[in-house]
Amino acid sequence: MQYDYKIPRRKSRVVSVGNVKVGGDNPISVQSMTNTKTTDYVATIKQIHRLEEVGVDMVRVSCPDQDSTAVFDKIVKEVSVPIIADIHFHYRRGIEAAEKGASCLRINPGNIGSREKVLELVKAAKDNNCSIRIGVNSGSLEENLIEKYKSPTPEAMLESANNHIKILEDADFFNFKISVKSSNVFLAAKSYQLLAESCDYPLHLGITEAGGLRAGTVLSSIGLGNLLWQGIGDTLRVSLSADPVEEVKVGFDILKSLNLRNKGVKIISCPSCARQGYDVVKVVAEVEERLSHIKTPLSVSMLGCVVNGIGEAMYTNIGLVGISDKENVIYINGNKDHRISNEKIVDHIVNLVEEQVAILENKK
Repeated sequence: MQYDYKIPRRKSRVVSVGNVKVGGDNPISVQSMTNTKTTDYVATIKQIHRLEEVGVDMVRVSCPDQDSTAVFDKIVKEVSVPIIADIHFHYRRGIEAAEKGASCLRINPGNIGSREKVLELVKAAKDNNCSIRIGVNSGSLEENLIEKYKSPTPEAMLESANNHIKILEDADFFNFKISVKSSNVFLAAKSYQLLAESCDYPLHLGITEAGGLRAGTVLSSIGLGNLLWQGIGDTLRVSLSADPVEEVKVGFDILKSLNLRNKGVKIISCPSCARQGYDVVKVVAEVEERLSHIKTPLSVSMLGCVVNGIGEAMYTNIGLVGISDKENVIYINGNKDHRISNEKIVDHIVNLVEEQVAILENKK
């Protein structure tokens, strides 16, 4: 039996974002955000459908103007996941989005305006069964806190969050989650640690403005992985300057790597070397692409030689071990099963995975 570890999660209360429960023992949800013009609701719906295909749990949509909130209901009606309205400078956009079917309103304490404006948003959220995210960001922290702390600090981020927590609690509103994001991984991590100690509300994790696909993935993995390993976090978004679909994929891969959420095929593969019996890099890339639609948890090991190949194959649903330039051994659920030639590897692995998925689904 392989060594396995289950991370004990921070105890948080449960809030509802549409039909998705966030917090408590519920699965850590993965979010993304559209980058289409919201007013082009056809393109926005199309992008959300692409995100749904890779398993996104909820999607944020920017509402910078009245024309955007005017079509918000058209978007909500055509998708199956909860839609979060991203609100910044204009609190009335939040009211409009709540009335048009938003499941959550994301407000930024640094630019949403006065307490009275926030209370009007709270009333709209109550009237329309809508949740709220208090989204603190180091790049847009309130001016008075910058003056007090001289720069964005974890303590300043925490104070911003606590100030708005009090506003919502005083208004008898508790269906909210909180984030304290920064592009500085150390600032973000410490801010989340302080916030996790000071309240029991669900926390939305993110390393904001993390960068492009490769660098942003690395930075997000370090920051989010660090917090998740401590049991902190109930929902997350990986913020990349890339196709939003990649954000969702990376988000699930981070959770999968920590055994926090197993969704889709988990591939264990070697970096390849002169011992490989087949082109590992090419085969893995092709298999990953062809299996990207599968949501059932399944493990596949693909190693180019017997050094570690047999050992890994013993603990995966399907194992491929290279033994020569012409032939490879297939393991099924840890047992040596049959051999396959190099020419048929990709199609064969894909077929085996689909067969195993069918078996697992029939057992449910």
